[in-house]
Amino acid sequence: MYRLCLSALAEQDIEDILAHSEANFGEQARLRYEALLEAGLQQIAADPKRPAVRTREDLAPGVLTYHLFYARERARTEHGAVKRPRHLLLFRISSTTLIDIGRVLHDAMELSAHLPTGYAHGAST
Repeated sequence: MYRLCLSALAEQDIEDILAHSEANFGEQARLRYEALLEAGLQQIAADPKRPAVRTREDLAPGVLTYHLFYARERARTEHGAVKRPRHLLLFRISSTTLIDIGRVLHDAMELSAHLPTGYAHGAST
């Protein structure tokens, strides 16, 4: 099991996503999305090379993404589950025990425009 380190940007992304969910869809929707985010992070911590993880060398060396669509079945709550998640985790494996979560981004975003500092093409890990 890897340890996860969320960047300040990733933490802010999560806060924004949950606030948006609650403001637009209610508290139960926020709780469903919170469970989804937790499930996705747990899955990455357990296996950052799972089949649904995508290598994104087009963004920068070592960058990986995992769409939360693949975590939805493990994120059921008493209020149901998120049917069509639209966010992905953008991360790097930093060592044999650590994963850096750089961002949590909407899948319609241009990912290259939202890379965290240090993720730019050619930047070292």
